[in-house]
Amino acid sequence: MDRLIKLDEALGYDRKRTREGYREYVNPGLVSMMTLLDFDKRFTRAEGVKVWDSRGNAYLDFLGGYGALNFGHNPPVVIEALRRIEGVPNILQASLNPLAAALAENLAMITPGDLKISFFCNSGTEAVDAALKMARLCSGRSRILLCKNSFHGKSFSPTLSDCSAVEYDNLEALEKHLAARDVAAVIAEAIQGEGGIMVPRTGYLKGMRQLCDKYGVLLIMDEIQTGMGRTGEYFACQHEGVAPDIMCLAKSLGGGMVPIGACIANSRVYKKAYGSMDKCLLLTSTFGGNSMAMAAGIASVEYMVENRLDRRAAQLGDYALERLRGMKEKYPLIKDVRGRGLMLGIEFESGEGSLLDRVSGGVASKLGREYMGAVVAGELLNKYRIITAYTLKNPNVIRLEPPLVVEREQMDYMLDSLEKILKANKGALSMVVSSVKSSVASRFKTR
Repeated sequence: MDRLIKLDEALGYDRKRTREGYREYVNPGLVSMMTLLDFDKRFTRAEGVKVWDSRGNAYLDFLGGYGALNFGHNPPVVIEALRRIEGVPNILQASLNPLAAALAENLAMITPGDLKISFFCNSGTEAVDAALKMARLCSGRSRILLCKNSFHGKSFSPTLSDCSAVEYDNLEALEKHLAARDVAAVIAEAIQGEGGIMVPRTGYLKGMRQLCDKYGVLLIMDEIQTGMGRTGEYFACQHEGVAPDIMCLAKSLGGGMVPIGACIANSRVYKKAYGSMDKCLLLTSTFGGNSMAMAAGIASVEYMVENRLDRRAAQLGDYALERLRGMKEKYPLIKDVRGRGLMLGIEFESGEGSLLDRVSGGVASKLGREYMGAVVAGELLNKYRIITAYTLKNPNVIRLEPPLVVEREQMDYMLDSLEKILKANKGALSMVVSSVKSSVASRFKTR
């Protein structure tokens, strides 16, 4: 056996050594993707909205862990909570954890409607899995409806059977499916994150709730990315006063420090599925409800509520959205801007139908469709040291999801930097060329 690598040695890995390790032992394809536009910088320190690379350069994180860093990197209140439980049993299944009882009670207080009983797990995917199992057991049906271009982890088609996709923001299409009366539950995001930051029309969520009630179907709201103050309310479904039967949480519930997921249901649903002694162990998780995760969750919820980060997100989000809409009027490269609170998306034109696109035989628009989000993100990273990323199911959209503790001056710097990029690039192809040049230059500077 070769010599094992010690922690101190791993902490000293440079970019080359890290790439080699990923290519050989972790994810070869990811290495190629991340190095394409110089996204694999070696970051060594993080605090709040800022992260620092190995050369001491500071960057602003406007990606925020895909919504997992609502309170910033290494939030002191969460770190202090973890210190306070040092020495407490972290996993002890032959007992009841008082920290889990406390976090569940707090969640019952801040979630909408009569959501009350929490199942704790370790990720958003697990929370969704738990919600679907609970809905099927409670209803006695197996069919699940989800929305096209939604993202609920990696558990759906083709690995999960008896699921159907319906058009998002279309109540008529939804009712056609529900009328068959064979649906256990509808699961939806209040705002589609990976689908491109898609905000439904006012009344859609409320209409969904009414249709579910009409046909006796459970409503599951996936608030994994939109929850914990991100959109200007504690939970995005509250913008329409909607209370689901089951809610899925994760990401920022752990304060960005400890993995955690939660599936919260009203008493009727939970008790029908798991309420008796012979069923109470059907839904369990070895690490679910561990003390570190529960302490982080208690501290995170308290910090959000006491500092009204939902209001902060609403105010800064309105300001940013207004400025972005102004840019859309000035720069034809922007196709659309949308979002709510500090969950914003900027969709870029691909250049389809332009003279350059026709001359290139469609190559220009193909580049735009497949890489424009990554290209803009690359420009922001390599020229202005701002971290962003495109959305999974629409690579033409970059997301802006900074920690909710972001300052107005930091927001202005990001918006000013984006405008400089738009001013300097008149079309999709010029943006691609510019980004490749800055990526190459950055590689030589940071090696």
